[in-house]
Amino acid sequence: MKSKAVATPTRTKEILKTYGFSFKKSLGQNFLIDVNILKNIIEEAGIDQTVGAIEIGPGIGALTEQLAQHADRVVAFEIDQRLLPILEETLEGHNNVNVINQDILKADVERVIKEHFEQGQQVRVVANLPYYITTPILMKLLMDRLPIDSITVMIQKEVADRMAASPNTKSYGSLSIAVQYYTEAEVVLNVPKTVFMPQPNVDSSVLHLEMRTAPPVQLEDEEFFFDVVKATFGQRRKTLMNNLARHFKGEMDKQEIRDRLEKVGIDPSRRGESLAMEEFASLANVLYK
Repeated sequence: MKSKAVATPTRTKEILKTYGFSFKKSLGQNFLIDVNILKNIIEEAGIDQTVGAIEIGPGIGALTEQLAQHADRVVAFEIDQRLLPILEETLEGHNNVNVINQDILKADVERVIKEHFEQGQQVRVVANLPYYITTPILMKLLMDRLPIDSITVMIQKEVADRMAASPNTKSYGSLSIAVQYYTEAEVVLNVPKTVFMPQPNVDSSVLHLEMRTAPPVQLEDEEFFFDVVKATFGQRRKTLMNNLARHFKGEMDKQEIRDRLEKVGIDPSRRGESLAMEEFASLANVLYK
């Protein structure tokens, strides 16, 4: 008889009881207990028999088990040692899974990809990420420019909305620009808190990030571009002019900033949230010296 999927309330409770496992708040552990949602995530992530999958924080293996059934190979990074014997049991019979007991933020992910996947194989990241560390993990994956094709993650709804936001919306900010510079971002699924154990205090969303093959804008200097973007959102209610004057104090006076903005046709009285990525690029390039 085929044993029940890990992602069911009864099987999850059973596993936790057998191992006397208690959730660590500091690790943001919330396990998924709904198989249909996991299947949706795998579909949205584009996982099939040809794909190599990387998972972050497999927990007791709810998503890992589903990935193992659909992907060619799975590599999962788990920081909590207490979960290793549990994963050994729940993933028994899946010989295409490797669990690495390491903090993803400290891991050499590029080396792991080279070691575990075929050269030229599509590699996709799929994870139910701990809320408290979502942004650092995603920014590491993006900024390290890893050979991955996409990232599909379950994260806090509010953060997913910010990462996929368009100009002139409340959620749009420097995080939207940072994520969309590297990827095409889309919220593909909203998930109620009832499908987790323990239940978190907030709702979740699944965010799909398709990696760009080239940056969407031409920049004089990437780091300077991100600095300028951050500065324009420094105080959201203030104009571009005010935020930039504050940022460049001692380097550029207001008149010089005004002249440069006018040169690229950007009104100094606009606010950061009204600028599209292309306008931010023009702005950063004209201010760069």
